Amino acid sequence: METTLRNVKGTKDFLPQEQGLRNYIRRTLEEVFETYGCKPLETPMLQYYDLLASKYGGGAEIVKEVYRLSDQGERELALRYDLTVPLAKVVGMNPEMRLPFKRYEIGKVFRDGPVKPGRFREFVQCDVDIVGTSSMLAEAELISMAFAAFERLGLDVYVEVNNRKLLSGLLQALGVAEEQAEGVMLSLDKLKKIGVDGVVDDLRLRGIDEETIAAVAAFLQSGEWTMDSLAGRFAEPLVQEGVAELRELFACLKGAGVSGDVRFAPFLARGLSIYTGTVYEIFLRDGRITSSIGSGGRYDRIIGQFLGGGREYPAVGISFGLDVILTALTMGGAEGADNRADVFVVPLGTEADALGLANRLRAAGIRVELELSGRRLKKALDYANRERIPLVLIYGENERDAGAVTLRDMRSGEERTVALAGDRLVDAIAQLLS
Repeated sequence: METTLRNVKGTKDFLPQEQGLRNYIRRTLEEVFETYGCKPLETPMLQYYDLLASKYGGGAEIVKEVYRLSDQGERELALRYDLTVPLAKVVGMNPEMRLPFKRYEIGKVFRDGPVKPGRFREFVQCDVDIVGTSSMLAEAELISMAFAAFERLGLDVYVEVNNRKLLSGLLQALGVAEEQAEGVMLSLDKLKKIGVDGVVDDLRLRGIDEETIAAVAAFLQSGEWTMDSLAGRFAEPLVQEGVAELRELFACLKGAGVSGDVRFAPFLARGLSIYTGTVYEIFLRDGRITSSIGSGGRYDRIIGQFLGGGREYPAVGISFGLDVILTALTMGGAEGADNRADVFVVPLGTEADALGLANRLRAAGIRVELELSGRRLKKALDYANRERIPLVLIYGENERDAGAVTLRDMRSGEERTVALAGDRLVDAIAQLLS
């Protein structure tokens, strides 16, 4: 039976031009993460299903999207859907770990969910988490790091921040029942997109009673949403605690000289129920992409709940979306890091010697591609043109006997003979490439 060649739904091949840009994003993020003292971590894509399906994980909605499988020993396994649950496992398996633990991980995760433009079932998450501290300095450092990363990538961003304690306290004050609070938070999170009327309709779809809907709508229409006005209007302890933490965060950012645009967003909730305090999302200032290109928050309970034993592991994290960053850079005209060879070596009856020549140049840090197909010189030059390789070294028997090589600049068409002795060839190439 003939095999039909196609990708699994929700997956994609990234050809060299696009993958070069993805590699550039990844390298840039790794460099920034390590500048902030974060240590690299890699966890297996394969995990035990019961770990990922734990009630302390991503919740029932995410568990529906888990790819389940079994091995030959009939163990129930699954592909990881995020990098946070595997982090909790690592912390639990390494009780001697010194805290705070600052780690970054860039890796593939899998979710069997809806497929739409920009949303795949196999995608890359770029996460940084700080485990073992409740200090608002941790949040401030992650936000500072985000500004540094996007500045390096040439993207102008702003950050929206809120606190789940503040939002929970507001809902208590407005009479929202505890069992309905999560749904109401998700409705309020859509306020920017759907407006007050849209939030009211969404609340009705969630079965919220009319009295509560009226109280929420009246509050939204009041427009009194600054931290000071909320702290003055609502005496609920959660409101006061949430405002105090936000004020501390803004004070840390100011004291650190972080000049990026950070905005208080009182209805920002973030979808996952694991968040216990600060939450934030990062957006492009020019609006070319309306969805967030990074997000995160504080989750002080999940790791301790996972591991049991009564020990607390306060934690805060941030996640960057590699694919959405790729889209933003592509829309801005970025072509990716230049992954072309600098030099194309064409042997003419001197194949073994030409490999030695290529390796000598590679040892000097020059990117070299060697002609491997035995093409005639004209076809080899045509190939170098198509691949936009700037320099070609023609190395035939005459050149070998003379201890030289013909160096051709494909941009100008100029040729010259360069001796192989000493560093003359390396110097000549460096001069032309500069």
